[in-house]
Amino acid sequence: MAYFIILFVSLYGVRNRPNVLFIAVDDLRTELGCYGSPLAKTPHIDQMASMGTLFERAYCQQAVCGPSRVSLLCGQRPDTTKVWSLFTRFRDIQPEIITLPQFFKNHRYHSYRLGKIFHRGHGNKADHISWNPVKYSSPLFIGKKLTIKNYINHSAGQKPTTEKANVPDNYYRDGAITDHAIKAIEHFKENQTSFFLAVGYSKPHLPFCAPKKYWDLYNREGIPNSPTPSVPEGASKYSLYNDFGEMRKYDGVPASGPVSIEHRKELRHGYLACVSYIDAQVGRLMDTLEKNNLMKNTIIILWGDHGWKLNDYASWCKHSNMELDVWVPLIVVAPNCKPGQRSSALVELVDIYPTLTELCDFDIPNQCEGNSMVPLLKDPNRTWKKAAFSQYPRKEGEVKVMGYSIRTEKWRYTEWVDQQSKSVLDRELYDHSVSPFAKKNVSEDSENIEIVRKLSLMLNKGKGWERIKNELGNN
Repeated sequence: MAYFIILFVSLYGVRNRPNVLFIAVDDLRTELGCYGSPLAKTPHIDQMASMGTLFERAYCQQAVCGPSRVSLLCGQRPDTTKVWSLFTRFRDIQPEIITLPQFFKNHRYHSYRLGKIFHRGHGNKADHISWNPVKYSSPLFIGKKLTIKNYINHSAGQKPTTEKANVPDNYYRDGAITDHAIKAIEHFKENQTSFFLAVGYSKPHLPFCAPKKYWDLYNREGIPNSPTPSVPEGASKYSLYNDFGEMRKYDGVPASGPVSIEHRKELRHGYLACVSYIDAQVGRLMDTLEKNNLMKNTIIILWGDHGWKLNDYASWCKHSNMELDVWVPLIVVAPNCKPGQRSSALVELVDIYPTLTELCDFDIPNQCEGNSMVPLLKDPNRTWKKAAFSQYPRKEGEVKVMGYSIRTEKWRYTEWVDQQSKSVLDRELYDHSVSPFAKKNVSEDSENIEIVRKLSLMLNKGKGWERIKNELGNN
C-alpha cells in the first residue's frame, strides 16, 4: 500500500508541474519583428513575445551549433564541456553528465525530441540517453525516419543556396516536423502526460529553402544590404578568420572572394523567407497548445543557437565572437508570469537549464554554471549580471588560440589567448552603446586604457563568469 501511495504522490506532483515546449531555431539572429527588425514578418513569434518575456540581450556561449547546444543542454560553458568543435562527443568527457532533457526524463516527464536539438551531423547527434525511447507500438512512432530533404525541385548532386518551391509547408523538413509535434502534443494531452517536448527547426540555416508563399512576403529590391559590409577598422586577424564558413560548399558560390550583388540580394531575401517560414511553424504549435487547453500549464521557450552574418563584415556565416554572431533571440512564456515584458538584462543560453528546472519547482543541479532567470521573469528591470561571456577558438599554424569575449552594458571586449603560454596575443574593444554593428576596434585608443584594464580583470581569461555568478546567486 505504501508503494502505491508514494507512486500516486509522485505522479500527482509531476502532473501539477508545468509542461515544457522547448523550441530551438538554427542560425536565427535577432531578425524578428519583436526585436525591432523593420523587414522580418514574424507575427506568431511577435505574438509569443507579447505573451511572455523577451530578453533583449541574450548571448550564446560559442557561435557554432555543436558547442552552443551542448553548453545550453548541459548547463555548462564550453571550457567545462570541452566541446569547442562539431566533432567532440560531450559524453566522452563527462559520461555521467545529466542533460536538460534527461533531467526532465529522470523526473517522470516524457522527454521527446523532434528535429535538431543536439548537433545532428557529428559526434553528439541524438544522445539517446536524454530522451524517452519511442517504441514501434507507440502512437508517437513516425513509422520511419524523416527523409524530407532540403531540395524539392533540384536534381541529385545540386546544392544551390536557395529554393522557393510552390508547395505546402510540410513538403520541407521543418513543416513535416511541426506535423509530428502537433501529433505529439495531442497525444500527451489525451494521455494526461507531462512532457518536455523539444522541437528543433533547421531553418534559417543554409540552404535558404522555403515554400514560395514566404518568399512572396518580401520585395527583394526593398531589402537593403548590411549597414557594415566591411571588416571593422583595426579588427584582430583572429576575429573573422572564416569569412564564409559552410557557404563555400554550395553551388554558385565562388571559392574565394565575394558573391555577386544579385546573389547577395537573393541570399538576404532567402534568409528572411526562411525566418517567416519558421514563424508560421511556431504559430501552428501555439495554436495546438491553445486548442488542447495546455497554454496555461506549459512553459514555452524559443531560442536561437547563435546569430549569422548576412554580408556583415563581408561574411556569410557565424564562427566569431562578434556581437552579431553571439547575440541571440530568447523568449520565455511561463505560467503565473506577467505577459508582454521585455528585459534588457544581460543573460546567456547557459542560464536556460537552471531557469527551466526552477520554473518547474525542482532544485537546480549543481552542475549548472548559469543563473536562473526566474527573478527576471518576476521583475525584468532588476539588477542583474554585469557581463555575458562567449568564446571562439582559432588555430594559426600549430598555435591554438582561444578568443574569450565579454559583453557589458556598453562594450564588447575580447582577448585572443595562446592556449599553451596563456599570453594575450591580441585584443578587441567595440562600443555597442548605439548599434550591434562593430565599426572600429578601439582597444588601443589612449582614452580606453583604463576600460581595457578593468574589462580584462572582469574577463579573467574566461573564468570571470564564476565571480559574477557567485555575486548574483541563484535567487
